[in-house]
Amino acid sequence: MGKTIAEKIFDAHCVDNPSDDVYVLKLDVVLCHEITTPIAINDLISRGKDRIFDTTKIKAVIDHVSPAKDSDTAMQGKILREWARRHHIEDFFDIGRNGVCHALFPEKGFARPGFTIIMGDSHTCTHGAFGAFAAGVGTTDLEVGILKGVCAFQYPKTIKINITGNLAEGVYAKDVILSIISRLGVNGATNKVMEFTGPVVEKMSMASRMTLCNMAIEAGGTSGICHPDMTTVEYLWKFIQDDFSTRDDALNAYRQFTSDPDAAYDTVIDHDVSRLEPQVTFGFKPDQVKPVKEMSKIKVDQVYIGSCTNGRLEDLWVAAEVLKGEKISDSVRGIVSPATSDVYKQAMEEGILKIFSDAGFCITNPTCGACLGMSNGVLAEGEVCASTTNRNFYGRMGKGGTVHLMSPATAAASAITGHITNSKLYKG
Repeated sequence: MGKTIAEKIFDAHCVDNPSDDVYVLKLDVVLCHEITTPIAINDLISRGKDRIFDTTKIKAVIDHVSPAKDSDTAMQGKILREWARRHHIEDFFDIGRNGVCHALFPEKGFARPGFTIIMGDSHTCTHGAFGAFAAGVGTTDLEVGILKGVCAFQYPKTIKINITGNLAEGVYAKDVILSIISRLGVNGATNKVMEFTGPVVEKMSMASRMTLCNMAIEAGGTSGICHPDMTTVEYLWKFIQDDFSTRDDALNAYRQFTSDPDAAYDTVIDHDVSRLEPQVTFGFKPDQVKPVKEMSKIKVDQVYIGSCTNGRLEDLWVAAEVLKGEKISDSVRGIVSPATSDVYKQAMEEGILKIFSDAGFCITNPTCGACLGMSNGVLAEGEVCASTTNRNFYGRMGKGGTVHLMSPATAAASAITGHITNSKLYKG
């Protein structure tokens, strides 16, 4: 019997199997940010275990509230900053050269096919786009990962989602994943890996694949994952070119982390997107999804473009194409937050930020702040936000606020009209 990608990664990294379905895995990367890691740091210190298993495998960033908004968040940053200095962690990204973690770390080449990756953040599943097993964990598991370089997981069951058809012009990866979550439900993939395959995925850029995997957790998935291919190799080439003679050699090496044709899946879903329209959430769960045209009467107070889901250069270009030559509605405040410092610089050099500015958007530094309602775009009670983020829970972006999730194209179009609307890029 063949094996799935996740099973192959587990088998390659297993250092202990204390019970039938529990595998202790050796970790390739432990990612850290200033919201969840300081708790782990302080607990390790209190136990006399202020140590790190391998400083080259720890990557840290200040991103959730960047810069700090009050004394408490400043202290969280200070704890992470001093810990990184104390242990000589070279891959620490402080304010000014930082970015949203799940955009920054792939940008730096830290996610590779076959890797095991953990972080104290639910959207760590993003890194599975590279053919890695990447999962968000709690504080105890994070502590063990930092100290020992291992983490325990149940042996993975995988849902294979075969995405077929041809996407209509103006329909994007965000629309695809919203439609999948709508089909599965918020608990449909609980404790399972979501493996995204098929011709639609094969045509996607790495940015789009990261959008797919980023929201696997919104269906309950432990991790999202894609097969590594030449698109993966091209993205990583500047980081791996000293390890392989040619790109083909790299691809051949990475093919060991693709699922076998006779692999056994928990479920196989064929998902045809040929007739898929742009999607948007309603209510307060990510599986509450409708076509944009059915939500056109919903007025918005704020439009937010950014986050680890849709704040990459590709996303900003799409939104800018909609906004070029336009002005946003007087009733809307628009906020754009490029996901990393490098994305910000590129967007500035390529004229994207000027388009946003001319349209009336506020341009902020890279931060997660608005997405989880901590800074840089918090909603007041009763306000509505059209957002490219990943969660629409009640009060997610501010107490009493409502969030509608959508693609950058739909968000930009909604900023212009003042209500949820399809963009001019959609040709359906």
